[in-house]
Amino acid sequence: MPTVAFQGQPGAYSHLACRESLPDHTTVACESFEDAFESVVQGRADVAMIPIENSVAGRVADVHHLLPETDLNIVAEHFQAVRHCLLAPRGARLDGVRTVHSHVQALGQCRRYLREHKLRPTVHADTAGAAAEVARLGDPTRAAIASSLAAEFYGLDILEQSIEDAHHNTTRFVVLAREPADPDPESGLVMTSFVFQVRNVPAALYKALGGFATNRVNMVKLESYMLDGSFSATQFYADIEGHPATPSVRLAFEELGFFSRRVKVLGVYPANPFRSRGG
Repeated sequence: MPTVAFQGQPGAYSHLACRESLPDHTTVACESFEDAFESVVQGRADVAMIPIENSVAGRVADVHHLLPETDLNIVAEHFQAVRHCLLAPRGARLDGVRTVHSHVQALGQCRRYLREHKLRPTVHADTAGAAAEVARLGDPTRAAIASSLAAEFYGLDILEQSIEDAHHNTTRFVVLAREPADPDPESGLVMTSFVFQVRNVPAALYKALGGFATNRVNMVKLESYMLDGSFSATQFYADIEGHPATPSVRLAFEELGFFSRRVKVLGVYPANPFRSRGG
């Protein structure tokens, strides 16, 4: 069977994304994002499922720094609804829980719920690890915020489901592979992701992006982040609708290249149907 690497312990939301998006793949848990990337580079996994941004927490900063430095290619995207569950040892009751373990972002995304039930948060490195710790302790006063898959893996009861404050909570994942995809632009909406660094001249960013406007190319995301700790060196990440082989996108990239020191396409891949549903 083909294999897919993900960062985290079994039961993590990345693991859940693998199951839902690539159910025919065997999953490979990795300790870090770097390990997941390397698993694909070295051929230990066919693809990697990597979170890139969340509708509540924003971008996954580590991944934005890793993507431009890898030779892997984005070949697909997946949008995973985040439905936080309160998990506890078998037989535990909600009114007996006093402490809740989870990743700092998951705890923050359930802030109102924790306050309402007067639960004390305890930070862990990841949600699945928190669930594993709660299962190991077996203390009915301790619970974890994690996925329903984590409950399945670690033999925990689900005391409550969908306890997140924002029900639009969704994580966008990208699927990375050694070989690029080349979707047919005539078969449906195509996304292109790339990074670029503009030249150090006045209005360089304005001029670099002008080609996308004049050629009517829709840019759905543009983010900036500093390079190597420098406040004057900036790299931009962008997602556009369209295939680089189409005339409008090709002309836009030509203009981008004229005003940029570096342009790197990270992947060309089919748009996930989630986008057409207004997500």
